[in-house]
Amino acid sequence: MDFIKTEIPEIILCKPTVFGDDRGYFFETFKQDAFENFIGTKINFCQDNEAKSFKGVLRGLHYQLPPFAQAKLVRVIKGKVLDVVVDIRKKSPTFGKSLSIELSEENKLQLFIPKGFAHGYITLENDTIFSYKVDNSYSQERERGIIYNDTRLNIDWKLPLSDLIISEKDKKQPLFLEADLFE
Repeated sequence: MDFIKTEIPEIILCKPTVFGDDRGYFFETFKQDAFENFIGTKINFCQDNEAKSFKGVLRGLHYQLPPFAQAKLVRVIKGKVLDVVVDIRKKSPTFGKSLSIELSEENKLQLFIPKGFAHGYITLENDTIFSYKVDNSYSQERERGIIYNDTRLNIDWKLPLSDLIISEKDKKQPLFLEADLFE
């Protein structure tokens, strides 16, 4: 597996080595020692999650505040998403910057999102299956979000806003600069 730093250096793109033949394919989806060697710290994923969505479902932008902040390793098993990450660390040189990467069953790319980033994605195909690991438990009290269409962030979700399927909760999130962010 290759690990690639993105324009926000803490966000890591993981590109697996896929072995294919006339029977199908095989690849390692995660190898802890290699990953920890690359990022230079220990990571203890404690939970795997999976979501299936129709085309146009937008989930996010979500995060949790300390002490329940979560690092995530996300991937697509079936279908395709546009995955979006926003730096919410006030003291970061990339504060407020967003990064968008297409993840799909074809490219098999994964994205590592450390603590201190808001995360969301939009499904670009029907019946998309999105999977991710987290390194901390869910806390409803510490869960936060940012409105998906904040003009300061100017995220291009790749589909017309009229075609998006968004939960009522996500429609009511605060603007970026009004949200509880990381110090």
